[in-house]
Amino acid sequence: MWMLPCTAAMLPVEMLAAYYRTWTAGGAAAFEAVILAAYYTVLGVLAIYAAHRFWLVWTYFRYRSRVPGPPPRIERWPRVTVQLPIFNERYVVERLVAACARFDYPRELVEIQVLDDSTDETRHIAAAGVARFQAEGLAVHHITRPTREGFKAGALAEGLKSATGEFIAVFDADFLPPPDFLRRTIPYLAADPGVGMVQARVAHINRGHSALTEVASILIDGHFVIEHGARSRRGLFFNFNGTAGVWRRAAIESAGGWQHDTLTEDTDLSYRAQLAGWKFLYLPDVAVPAEVPVEMNALKAQQARWSKGLIQTARKLLPAILRSRQPLAVKAEAFFHLTNCVSYPLMVLLSVLLLPAMMLRTGQGWTSVLLADLPLFLLSTWSLSMFYLAAQRELHPRAWRRTYLYLPMVMAVGIGLAVRNSIDVIEALAGGRGEFARTPKYRIEARGDTFLAKAYRNPAGWAPLVELSLGLYFAAAIAYALRTGGYATAPFLLLFLAGYWYTGVMSLGQSWFERIKLSLRPAVDPAAV
Repeated sequence: MWMLPCTAAMLPVEMLAAYYRTWTAGGAAAFEAVILAAYYTVLGVLAIYAAHRFWLVWTYFRYRSRVPGPPPRIERWPRVTVQLPIFNERYVVERLVAACARFDYPRELVEIQVLDDSTDETRHIAAAGVARFQAEGLAVHHITRPTREGFKAGALAEGLKSATGEFIAVFDADFLPPPDFLRRTIPYLAADPGVGMVQARVAHINRGHSALTEVASILIDGHFVIEHGARSRRGLFFNFNGTAGVWRRAAIESAGGWQHDTLTEDTDLSYRAQLAGWKFLYLPDVAVPAEVPVEMNALKAQQARWSKGLIQTARKLLPAILRSRQPLAVKAEAFFHLTNCVSYPLMVLLSVLLLPAMMLRTGQGWTSVLLADLPLFLLSTWSLSMFYLAAQRELHPRAWRRTYLYLPMVMAVGIGLAVRNSIDVIEALAGGRGEFARTPKYRIEARGDTFLAKAYRNPAGWAPLVELSLGLYFAAAIAYALRTGGYATAPFLLLFLAGYWYTGVMSLGQSWFERIKLSLRPAVDPAAV
């Protein structure tokens, strides 16, 4: 199918190539130098971040013996406050409160705060659930605010004012913490007064729902298994993920509390607390299931918020980290962690530069392209493959090989997300704040469940149009490469084409279904009434 737009694009592409060759032959060698210098600079920076992924995998296995042992014995169980920040979560709020009500922790030592900023019927659902569990003798409170000031960070800070627990557990709306969660995490904090936070691993309720949820699960697993694992084992800073973790209240307060000047309040507080001297523990064997996004626009919104928040945190804290007395390894890893998202605008810039760079070097033959470009592309491809395969092999030692089937899609989706993420990264670099764009949760648990008849959606915006345009651009680049003998580059170009078209088509298609759904909602969405 892609050969049709490739063929249609050949005439203007060949004309553009002829124009480039004529211009450079006419004395515009400086133009060629600028294009190629920018091209190789971008490739080089991306290769550095790719090499860092190799280092993370190597570090993970090099220090694999440095993992927390079983929960230590403690003389008494401390009091715990469980905070559940909620905003318009009609489908999952009752499930979340019910899961927390089943903790096998001494009931008299647990209080649950439902921090509800909702503006729809979620408030009524949450209030009814809270009343039911209060009648059963559970200390659960429904806390609301007149505004969403500070978004999630503001809600957590508000709840902390009345919290009675020495330790604070936090769960997002789509999580299902197991009954033994507190018994498996609290002892690490109670036994060592220097530990400020313990983070559990996130598992997936709906991984098998679709190809997209499989890909999203693989992306998340890479972060929780390899990134968290490598950093924690090596003794480097790592972050609380905003959910499925427990804080020592004193660590929150001594680090300056929850602040809402970034969209990743969890990472911001994590770095401030570790700079203040608190130790963090990562518990990979404690898994907390959660939903992954089932629609492309929701996945985009989630990834863009994380990308923007990391850059905001880098602007805010990286100078202090680099000036601190922390070891060089800690500073270096903090730099790579907090700046990694600059790879997205670099990826988009590389996409734009690829075709001109190919045209300008056509006269040099494809040998120079293969010798210079191919190793850098292979470095990025191999590092991503090793990163995600290693994570799946650790989690699923018997079934990890099926990940090979999803690797091309994982890499393609990563490329396709670059446009939306780049917008937010550039806004963050320019000092923009932005609004907390929540990820809709639909209680999708089985393969046959659907989200099309349910409320809540993230808008597609104009990014899909850019993605589809870049897809056409790469169709032309593939056609040009095949016409001029650059067969070895075609698979890499095809990966870009597939990524941009997949994300663009999925975004627009799901937005189209959304418009149909809105016109039929009275008939198909009784939950919204």
